[in-house]
Amino acid sequence: MSWKISIILYLLIISACKHEKANDFKKVEATYLIEANELKGIAQQPNIKIIDFRKKEIYENEHIVGALNLWRTDIEDTSYTYSGIMASKTQIESLFGQLGITTDDTIIVYDDNGLCEASRLWWILQNYDFKNIKLLHGGISEWKSNNGQVTTQIPKVNTAVFKLTKHPKMQYYVSKEQVSDALNSNVVILDTRTSEEFSGKRQKKGATKAGRIPNSIHIDWAETINYNGNKHLKSLKELEIIYSELNIKKNDSIIVYCHSGVRSAHTTFVLTQLLGYKHVKNYDGSWTEWSYFNDLPINGNNITLIKN
Repeated sequence: MSWKISIILYLLIISACKHEKANDFKKVEATYLIEANELKGIAQQPNIKIIDFRKKEIYENEHIVGALNLWRTDIEDTSYTYSGIMASKTQIESLFGQLGITTDDTIIVYDDNGLCEASRLWWILQNYDFKNIKLLHGGISEWKSNNGQVTTQIPKVNTAVFKLTKHPKMQYYVSKEQVSDALNSNVVILDTRTSEEFSGKRQKKGATKAGRIPNSIHIDWAETINYNGNKHLKSLKELEIIYSELNIKKNDSIIVYCHSGVRSAHTTFVLTQLLGYKHVKNYDGSWTEWSYFNDLPINGNNITLIKN
């Protein structure tokens, strides 16, 4: 009989911890996060547009009912000689109009990678002053675990007008020139790639050379999620500890970067929306752009051994 009591107690503790963690995020102004159960209650409303931000073949295999599909290449400006630069305002207006989305709609974005991919779209729309966007906490796995419906059916759309502000604030954006100017200042430069990329041991596809921007400090973006588990965000307490160990103050000016501004967009979201850091900007071109220019300084500790 005692073993049955032990199991019941264990399940109660697990349930309580999960509930406490959900409430944890409600304590902050997580304007841009939405929980699966909340989405279930509004998913069928006409002004709710759900975007599955995963590769097309994954989306076609299974997605939330009514979800539209976008991927990184859809929100990229391909006019550059290197990849990864955010799409222009005009491109975004055309793309979202074709998807039948208007600026009166609320966009819910999800992925299956700890919101890393979805955060990039959040970041771009924030820069263009579009605020009606939320990220589905826990992604599609959390949706399914809450008995949310999935399908293979592709929704039909009618084109619409999606018009952004004429002169967007570009609130979380920083350019190559601005990063260069910040090198000899008090600005904190935060590299959110893997330790192998940071050291120069690994050169990812798209980068011209390996290394890092001088004076960078390192924190892998994946430290903020249960990367080898359900890929949910860690608790606010855990997130606070992770960044406090870097000795970064919430009023510091911070520039984050990664390989192409995706992982660092996630870090931008965590720092600004969950932890209350006031002055954070994401370097759009990130290492892909920085490494392309031979006149820009780089640092590295190791001989490059891995290229992929």
